[in-house]
Amino acid sequence: MLALSFQSVSKIFQTPRGSLQALDGVSFDIQKGEFFGLLGPNGAGKTTLISILAGLAKATSGRIVVNGFDVQKDAAQTRMQLGVVPQELVFDPFFNVREALRFQSGYFGISKNDDWIDELLNSLGLTDKANSNMRLLSGGMKRRVLVAQALVHKPPVIILDEPTAGVDVELRQTLWQFIAKLNREGHTVLLTTHYLEEAEALCGRIAMLKQGRVVALDHTSSLLKNASSNVLRFKLDEQLPPELAAQARITGRIVQFPANDAQQIENYLSAVRLAGLKAQDIEIRKADLEDVFLDVMGSSS
Repeated sequence: MLALSFQSVSKIFQTPRGSLQALDGVSFDIQKGEFFGLLGPNGAGKTTLISILAGLAKATSGRIVVNGFDVQKDAAQTRMQLGVVPQELVFDPFFNVREALRFQSGYFGISKNDDWIDELLNSLGLTDKANSNMRLLSGGMKRRVLVAQALVHKPPVIILDEPTAGVDVELRQTLWQFIAKLNREGHTVLLTTHYLEEAEALCGRIAMLKQGRVVALDHTSSLLKNASSNVLRFKLDEQLPPELAAQARITGRIVQFPANDAQQIENYLSAVRLAGLKAQDIEIRKADLEDVFLDVMGSSS
């Protein structure tokens, strides 16, 4: 049975300069219990799609169904199905952490759920902050509270919009351990992230958006299998010649070339030597999701 169904969802914003199409006929389904990734560059339409899903914006056309409830027609029922962790740090400065979670519970008509609140606090490393005012928390701790607020009514569908943006490694590990546990227990998870290693590790299927359209949709393993079989990686202290740089992915001193066979690897290394450059720390690795993502974004129109 489907947990989420996006059916030809389009969104057009009116601006002083004219209309802007943020989404253009987006369609895909997510099965109950899936851990699904939604990826794309900034401006691809990910947050717009989630805003429509959460009832914060209205689609120009198309529809979204959550566990059988139409987002527009059955707004109250849909909201009970969803736990949304937004990108922005939004909090009430007048409450401590436990009070904030109790107050959030009240929005869903839930009371006397301190046992579940205690479990959330413990699982997200917030137990010692339970009586701290929200204003006094660090950005990472506020992010943890947002996650707890999204889960306080035990929603069957969890929406994570860049949940680990700008937070420390400890929170990322704590969060993913807890979310993975909920997923194993049957909760459906939809994740957007710019940390592609997280998506590769966690998501069974992935959709990629570009300019408001779905340009890739498949199992993560299939996307990786269809990528270039290997990547040549090394470090350089000098700049590559433009004709070589155009074929490479360069991050600081790290240079990476897609390489399908040994001959192609040797050709790249030979070209580097002929340019008078010395490659350091040479290694060959399997293509990862970042390689797939860059290939899809570069090749799709």
